[in-house]
Amino acid sequence: MAQSNTRLSPRQKMINLMYIVLTAMLALNVSSDVLDGFTQVEDGLARTNVNVNRRNASIYAELQSLSADNPAKMASWMVKADSVRQASLQLYQLIDSFKIAIVRQADGPDGSLTDIENRDDIDAASVVMLNPSTLRGADLRRRVDGFRDIVNRLMVDSVRSASVNAVLSTKPFRRKGILVAQNWEETKFDNQPVVAAITLLTKLQNDIRYAEGEALLSIAALSQGKSIAEITGAEMIANELNAFVVPQSKMVMRGGRYCADIVLAAVDTASRPTVYVGGRPIPGGHYEFTPGSAGTFNYSGYIEVPHPDGSVTRHDFRSDYTVIDPFATVSATMMNVLYAGIDNPISISVPGMPQSAIQASMTNGTLTRTANGWSARPANIGTDAVITVSADMAGRRQNIATHTFRVRKLPDPTPYLAIGNDRYKGGKPISKQAVAGSGGLKAAIDDGLLDIQFQVLGFEMIIFDSMGNAIPEVSAGAAFSQRQKDAIKRLGRGKRFFISRVRAKGPDGIERTLSPMEIIIN
Repeated sequence: MAQSNTRLSPRQKMINLMYIVLTAMLALNVSSDVLDGFTQVEDGLARTNVNVNRRNASIYAELQSLSADNPAKMASWMVKADSVRQASLQLYQLIDSFKIAIVRQADGPDGSLTDIENRDDIDAASVVMLNPSTLRGADLRRRVDGFRDIVNRLMVDSVRSASVNAVLSTKPFRRKGILVAQNWEETKFDNQPVVAAITLLTKLQNDIRYAEGEALLSIAALSQGKSIAEITGAEMIANELNAFVVPQSKMVMRGGRYCADIVLAAVDTASRPTVYVGGRPIPGGHYEFTPGSAGTFNYSGYIEVPHPDGSVTRHDFRSDYTVIDPFATVSATMMNVLYAGIDNPISISVPGMPQSAIQASMTNGTLTRTANGWSARPANIGTDAVITVSADMAGRRQNIATHTFRVRKLPDPTPYLAIGNDRYKGGKPISKQAVAGSGGLKAAIDDGLLDIQFQVLGFEMIIFDSMGNAIPEVSAGAAFSQRQKDAIKRLGRGKRFFISRVRAKGPDGIERTLSPMEIIIN
């Protein structure tokens, strides 16, 4: 078989590129220049279809020659070749009928494909292809799907099969400015000028001929027990063998498993492949970079492999990597303390492992995952809480570490008067109005590490009369009682009183008596 008939020519590739560019220009303005450009692309595609058909006829003729030499062996293969040729021809002719119908809808019953008058008519294609009574567009989509399935059943090369699936794809597509995806036929024919619709259909015919040729190549390869590269004369000549070790990860945790694929790679040093990552060529195939943040990331690209016949095949790849922050662990062993009755924030991490792969559990309480880490809530004071950390390593659960915490009661809070945004804790002069305006007594732990409010249950206020006798007055819960308020009003400048027997209960449910506080009237 002639090698030149098995690949798209540079001219056809240029025509296809022009078709894409001109399609994009439709979104800007359907000017006469654009319409002229579509006419030129249509002519180029028509000529390309002729060339592709010649290539397919050449492959089919080779199959017929093989069948003449060995009819018994080739009988079943010729049935398959005839079926794909017939399916391609029927679909090709159906598209021709749609093209004629669109032109006649725009120019009248005498309209001609070779001389379209109303090239800018944007209604004709919709009327012919999207008419709900005929549903020609939906019927065309189903026939293209059927033809694609026929071809796929004959393909032996995954790369070529993916290429056929791409050019004959009829998946819904969301055009710019439209909120939802449209059916394939709507994207092709809705509001399209006649000349654009005709060009799109001719391009589809080109794709059908291309798919037919790929199917015939696969039949030729299978019938002779050869690869397509051998059939087309495009096999690589390897003149260097290299051994490579490809590990899943170079960082392995004790208890985990090290996994690597050891492979032998064949290289053609006279025709090096080109590696692309993110659309950018990577010289020598050596890919390196400096990550900017921690986490799990992935990247993808492809390798272009040149062949002796001048053609290039593309092989996609995808990989991922995990970035961890530099760290050192420093902890005070005497401070491994959790407080009972409250949620204690906990940070849990495993080097090289994403948070999603880490699990943890705790004795003597509950441990839950939060948006910023973990939260431990111990149950019983005096009983240690043990946190066990595990991770998913190579598909199996692996215990990583255990950590023991002592469970303690919350420290006693400090009583205070809320004076605006300040907390008055006694020992300094304060006005009677500020004391009365505070409403009563509050208590909290606010040592810079914990900020926990307690409920004040009651307190006594001790005031000394002129004879030095201590007069106790009992509060109304956390608020000043009326007798306490009256006593405060009678105090003069420089006088002082004490608040004692303060009873408070924290979130741990434990009631405690707090230290007294001295209040000096300014």
